[in-house]
Amino acid sequence: MLRITIATSALLFASGAFAQELTAAQRDACMGDYEKYCKSVVPGGGRIIACLAKESDKLTPACKKVLAEAQSQKK
Repeated sequence: MLRITIATSALLFASGAFAQELTAAQRDACMGDYEKYCKSVVPGGGRIIACLAKESDKLTPACKKVLAEAQSQKK
């Protein structure tokens, strides 16, 4: 349970704009991908988002959608 809480916190604080705009369902959509591909990435400065984007060809469809929406909002 602690691991899930830490991982969720890391994802939430990865990018202020990204985290503030996401619903719990959207965060949940990427949690598995975060754990699989980016859990060693130090949060902050958009590094987790960058990691997920780098692994975009491997992400679940739900996470790809969340990531695409978040990136389009940043523009």
